[in-house]
Amino acid sequence: MTDYFALLGETRRPWIAPEGLKNKFLSLSTQCHPDRVHQQGAEARQSANARYAELNAAYQCLSNTKERLLHLIMLESGAPLRDIQRIPPGTMEYFMEVAQLCKQLDLFLTERKQVTSPLLKVQLFEKGLDWADQISVLRKKLNGVSSGLENELKELSRVWDEAPSPARPQALSLDRLEQIYRTLSFLARWESQLQEKSVQLTI
Repeated sequence: MTDYFALLGETRRPWIAPEGLKNKFLSLSTQCHPDRVHQQGAEARQSANARYAELNAAYQCLSNTKERLLHLIMLESGAPLRDIQRIPPGTMEYFMEVAQLCKQLDLFLTERKQVTSPLLKVQLFEKGLDWADQISVLRKKLNGVSSGLENELKELSRVWDEAPSPARPQALSLDRLEQIYRTLSFLARWESQLQEKSVQLTI
């Protein structure tokens, strides 16, 4: 497994400053960017393109909080995650709230499709605006949870930096990182569902 942290010259840690990571990627990838090697020989172009693709894959992974955590956990533990689909502690209320809202929205969208009366269409349009507001409120709540986890990762990174590398898995709780990863995965899924419902309301 390629260590993307090492590839981009980053210390293994749960949180990385986005601007610093971007600068490292740009610095390392400049010389092998396809635009700079298109006039070189086929072998040199192939090598440069492979190098650029590898650096780009590393950047895409480490710049995404969820993917970075998964990569970090697998590097440190040497094993894939367990129970990825299990709902993390403290998130069941959001699971129920999203599920209930999506269920009610499906009923509303079905009802709206069947309406032909112009008067009823106006009334349902107003109801649609109310549903859009409810979606917006819930999405803000989920974004707040995501922001809180980002802040926690910043704090964990300080502890992480102080832990001795060989004993890091024992010194730090990878279980908490796994919980955060699973929570972020569910948050992304719920955000996608709410975004889809939001689009359907506008059609």
